[in-house]
Amino acid sequence: MAHTVAVIVGSLRKESFSLKIANAFTKIAAPSLKLEIVTLHGLSFFNQDLEATPPADWVAFREKIQKSDAVLFVTPEYNRSIPGVLKNAIDVGSRPSGKSSFLGKPIGIVGSSPGPLGGVCAAMNLKQILPGYSGPILQQPEIYLNGVGDAFDDKGNLVKEALEKVLKTYIDAFAAWVDRLKK
Repeated sequence: MAHTVAVIVGSLRKESFSLKIANAFTKIAAPSLKLEIVTLHGLSFFNQDLEATPPADWVAFREKIQKSDAVLFVTPEYNRSIPGVLKNAIDVGSRPSGKSSFLGKPIGIVGSSPGPLGGVCAAMNLKQILPGYSGPILQQPEIYLNGVGDAFDDKGNLVKEALEKVLKTYIDAFAAWVDRLKK
């Protein structure tokens, strides 16, 4: 049986590279993984005053994460960190205190950028904030994708063979790791 993976896209942009990378993963993932893209459109801002009666969009987001076997974050880097929408999603999904939807889920992190640094700071920021209310984070191989600006055609298809090889190596390692942890 395939493990369900919530692939959280950390960008709202319609033509985001993160979304294109997430979609590329769905095409090359091992059969042992069932990747489900989770976008953050319509997820309202976290406000602790609303925790007693959370909005429907929070409940739906939390349920998607809870029903998954693992979580893969695919995020761009904004100003040496993760986008605010992704931090908000983590805040929504990790509450209420002690009942994080991410708890116990194997976590994968993919940072990307059209620039030369490849989302390193965003990935490191996630590695800094997730422990404590998530499951174990895949440490090796690490994946920081730079120069993704020309990796896709006008239909969003991955056309850069070198990037496809990197993605395939990562998703295969992630699949093997999830298999080991979920046995």
